[in-house]
Amino acid sequence: MKGEYSTDFTIHHATHGELPDILALLDECELPKEGLAAHGSTTLVARNGNEIVGCSALELYEECALLRSVAVKPSYQHRGLGRRLTRAALDLAMHHKISNVYLLTETANTFFSKLGFESISRSDVPEKVQRSVEFTPLCLDTAIVMTMPLCFTA
Repeated sequence: MKGEYSTDFTIHHATHGELPDILALLDECELPKEGLAAHGSTTLVARNGNEIVGCSALELYEECALLRSVAVKPSYQHRGLGRRLTRAALDLAMHHKISNVYLLTETANTFFSKLGFESISRSDVPEKVQRSVEFTPLCLDTAIVMTMPLCFTA
């Protein structure tokens, strides 16, 4: 029943064996899954016990990255888990010395704005990120493009 679960989620790097559950979650949340398997080392999952209830991933492109696949199982939404998964992905980006993170969204621009992302034009996105599967046929031209600069200590 909704609300009857622990709020003590664990977030960790995804394992190869978790990929089918992650892809099923993306299907459930109606998010693209194409190309995610190629970024397994920068995919994070949230668990409640043995159940995967959320995920986020980064596609790394030298000094910039694409944040993708931020998803939370519908029955676990509105509990701060999406925010935690996004922050964990941003921490991972800083670990990799990423200077800018980009994302595409059709429905969550308000959510990402609250975390510090700003809307930009597609033409402002580096070409290497624009070649991502997410930028090609998967995301409609109407998707909002957002970015967040990161500061890290060398």
